[in-house]
Amino acid sequence: MKFLVCISNVPDTTTKIVFADNKGLNPAGVQFIINPYDEIALTRALEIKEALGGTVTVINVGGAGTEPNIRKALAIGADDAIRINAEPTDAFFVAAQIAEVVKKNQYDVILTGRESIDYNGAQVAGMLAEILGMPGVTVATKLDIAGTQATVEREIDGGKEVVSLSLPFVASAQKGMAEPRIPNMRGIMTARTKPLTVLEAVASEMHTASVAYELPPAKQACKMISPDHVSELVDLLHSEAKVI
Repeated sequence: MKFLVCISNVPDTTTKIVFADNKGLNPAGVQFIINPYDEIALTRALEIKEALGGTVTVINVGGAGTEPNIRKALAIGADDAIRINAEPTDAFFVAAQIAEVVKKNQYDVILTGRESIDYNGAQVAGMLAEILGMPGVTVATKLDIAGTQATVEREIDGGKEVVSLSLPFVASAQKGMAEPRIPNMRGIMTARTKPLTVLEAVASEMHTASVAYELPPAKQACKMISPDHVSELVDLLHSEAKVI
């Protein structure tokens, strides 16, 4: 069974974000990590591989600066890696690049995280399934495979949905599918010798572009109102906060 796990290179959540002339993220001093939802997908793929056999390949669309985190994915347990040498500035562009690799290698299961924690778009998995003409399930919390059939569980409003589908398919992982692993020393050492293939991007449309970036307004000072002055609170909510 061949798994392909898509991983993104994202800023650590503790990083202080600074924009360069409002045109994009200033990467100076930023600590980049593997997107946490992608790590969940990777861990589940490894768990199934260990139980049923097969291979796990990780793929990333990004520049050479993403390779340290690709090597981390190899240290966690992936067998090999692919890097598409292009900036991931558009979800459709990213999905199209990954789809080209899938078409040439016929993977059985393609996993992504539910979304990247920088843009929070949650678009690539659905686009990838559509481009490939494969069934797709998003925001999955559980994944089991028996033979050529998979059972996927996902949370919905008021309950859970269980979906049965045939291989090959695309799924995006949510918290609950697996607990991310920490690479051990042996994994770190062997990651250095595992194959990392660099491919050039294929021609593809970009449907979106970022015009400008700006930080949200700074938090204003909190106004304290005595509980005895309810009318004053109501007046401020109406005239100043404009929420009622």
